[in-house]
Amino acid sequence: MGKFDGVLLASDFDDTFYSAAGVVAPANLEALAYFEAQGGRFTISTGRAHRTFAPLLQLTPVNAPVILANGAQLYDFEKEELLAEFTMPDTAGADLEELFTLRPELSAEAYHGEEVYIFNPNYWTWYHIQRAGVTPVECPIAQMPQPWHKVILQHEHEILLPAQADILSRWPDRYEAIFSNPHMLEVTAKGCTKGSTVLALAQRLGIARENIYCVGDNQNDLPMLSVSAIPFAPANCAQEVKDWGAALLPACEEGTIAAIIETLDRRY
Repeated sequence: MGKFDGVLLASDFDDTFYSAAGVVAPANLEALAYFEAQGGRFTISTGRAHRTFAPLLQLTPVNAPVILANGAQLYDFEKEELLAEFTMPDTAGADLEELFTLRPELSAEAYHGEEVYIFNPNYWTWYHIQRAGVTPVECPIAQMPQPWHKVILQHEHEILLPAQADILSRWPDRYEAIFSNPHMLEVTAKGCTKGSTVLALAQRLGIARENIYCVGDNQNDLPMLSVSAIPFAPANCAQEVKDWGAALLPACEEGTIAAIIETLDRRY
């Protein structure tokens, strides 16, 4: 028995746990060793898909299934087993083509299984592909196999904002559309968010709602911050997260996770 038995800590990956320089703060690893030794369950909740997160798994001392693709997948890396999957509706391809008739300047990145497909790529597409470390297939939308776990639309923020409005007004019962950074608008199936899958994971682990803690740095993390007993964010988070009211902690590079565990150590 440990003081953190029945406690779940879910962290966003990029720019919360893993810095843009490709570094995990040593203080985080030390604190997580203590947290897990005391019975705590730690997981990552990321926009990355299985293919783009798996090579970095060794950097993350998770001891619970991982939330992938902005909540579209729940994956147990210990058992190499997909526990849950939420794919976009069959209309997604036609809907995306319709959106591109309205917004032809957009770029799209679609995730099907372990493959990544791109259409009309721009600077932000290639920047993300390089950071994710994948080789995509470039082809017309109609040739992309479905179903998709998620689609990322890419452009300048002022271009993506009306595209987000188009998606949410035209297909409010089909999709979630939320920013993971100013240049990436993430689209998933309706009801599929990091928050919904954190709750599903907690239920699977038998963890009470009041013992769920989440941390993230951008708008796509807000759904899971909303289910957190204390919503945490690194000091270098997006302004929208600050405005939302998350409890701010040291920046990613300075040990955000270690600061959370210090807080939990006083709380339990």
